[in-house]
Amino acid sequence: MMATLSQTKELFRRADAVCFDVDSTIIKEEGIDELAKFCGVGDAVTEMTRKAMGGSVTFKTALNERLSIIRCSREQVNKLITDHPPQLTPGIRELVERLHQRNIKVFLISGGFRCIVEHVATQLDIPLHHVYANRLKFYFNGEYAGFDESQPTAETGGKGKVINMLKEQHGFKNVVMVGDGATDLEAYPPASAFIGFGGNVVRQQVKEKSLWYVTSFGELLKELENI
Repeated sequence: MMATLSQTKELFRRADAVCFDVDSTIIKEEGIDELAKFCGVGDAVTEMTRKAMGGSVTFKTALNERLSIIRCSREQVNKLITDHPPQLTPGIRELVERLHQRNIKVFLISGGFRCIVEHVATQLDIPLHHVYANRLKFYFNGEYAGFDESQPTAETGGKGKVINMLKEQHGFKNVVMVGDGATDLEAYPPASAFIGFGGNVVRQQVKEKSLWYVTSFGELLKELENI
């Protein structure tokens, strides 16, 4: 176990790319729960999110069920971002900055919504073409019309598919996934290493299966300082 922990740390220090989950990892909240609260259906959706993150239903099923309850309009989504912008987890700004300084590419791979994740990426100077997330669909009048089911992030195992694609497209050898949930853990492999993050919420299943589990981004930043 210790040897593998030190190998995981070494892989992080020598990464070609680091992929972060977004909800409850680089931001403090779950975007879909915030959207549900904003649209007045918070409690029903929070329970479904818990099940989805615990891995007890397929991700696409959970996403579809939750969105069919929320049925948010384009206007509501835009108002949510304006009135309640996502709150960055302490230390993430410094960590992303340091990774960029070391010429390590940073990607956001999220089961959340692109409109929200792009807002987060912009705050962290992450290029928008490094964002992989689900797309909400709206009718011309702005009413909810579903989500793009063809996105890899709409599927269970989708984050792993994105990492495989990144390896093929960019020739990355060493890709590290960082996240709090079951869908993040699933991405390892193909990710070279996985770092469990419990700074906002601790998911027991993920904690138990992570060789390296951190509760603050300062721990990862410190690892980069040790080089």
